[in-house]
Amino acid sequence: MAKKVNEIMKERMAFSFEVFPPKTDKGMETLTKTDGVLDKLCTLNPDYISCTYGAGGTNVGANLATLDAIKAHAGVTPITHFTCIGNTKQGIKDQLQQYLDHGIDHILALRGDLPFGWSGTGGDLRYATELVKFIRDSFGDKFTIAVAGSPEGHISCRSIEADISFLKQKQDDGADFIMTQLCWDMDQFRWWMDAIRAAGITLPVDVGIMPVLDARATINMALSRNGCVMPRELSVLISKYWTFPDPFTADAEAKDAKSDAAYAQKKADFKEAGIEYTIGLIDEYRVAGISGIHLYALNKYEDVDRIVKESGIIDLI
Repeated sequence: MAKKVNEIMKERMAFSFEVFPPKTDKGMETLTKTDGVLDKLCTLNPDYISCTYGAGGTNVGANLATLDAIKAHAGVTPITHFTCIGNTKQGIKDQLQQYLDHGIDHILALRGDLPFGWSGTGGDLRYATELVKFIRDSFGDKFTIAVAGSPEGHISCRSIEADISFLKQKQDDGADFIMTQLCWDMDQFRWWMDAIRAAGITLPVDVGIMPVLDARATINMALSRNGCVMPRELSVLISKYWTFPDPFTADAEAKDAKSDAAYAQKKADFKEAGIEYTIGLIDEYRVAGISGIHLYALNKYEDVDRIVKESGIIDLI
């Protein structure tokens, strides 16, 4: 029987990827076909690969198909993200049992991002704390449960102290390890690590890292999803390779710019600098008392392959 991820983390630093369920048949083929992205990622010997999950299970079919493809690789544990938004207790039980029937016994328990206009989860459970307790009460130790940690505090929480107290509650209700949200501010991350340990949180911490490859994606992830601080070094990087008129404009002028060789070169130069920045960030994380590196693969291989090898992560296992 394969070791549980939290057990691996007690022995050494773990290494893993995150992928997302493709929305098209072509995307699924690219990800799961023979010698596709998953096959290539698995040549790097990750301990696990997680797969995201849409609010309310909107992509549950593609999520399960992706997890099945991950499970087909010996030695790689599949972990599903799971949200309680828009779901009943019975619906949650039925879906979790389906995962167990497919041999998926690791789960990241989340509330889920509220769709625009929602004021509540639209289901029986309101918070991830309730979901963790419900899973543990309903299934005992059949699942290894990961929970999200927010080094800068969740954007919906009233304070970072309250956020840490809820993380402690997740531990008390049966969580096995923490997977962090995106954080580029290393001073804040180190403070958070000290703070959660002072609060009695002893769970292993697996750090989520999004490679800096594209200015638009980086800004979007930081500001629209997590409210992340962008350190000066990263801001300078984006400014240095800024694309005229800006990376978000879609008017005719921007389209003309995108056909220009200088524009393409600036995009390529940003990716090169971003890879170097990501590798440096991994170096800082590895000496910050963490238990694992969880790299967002973005359903691609070449760039993350380079990051894994040049950062030395692959030498950890």
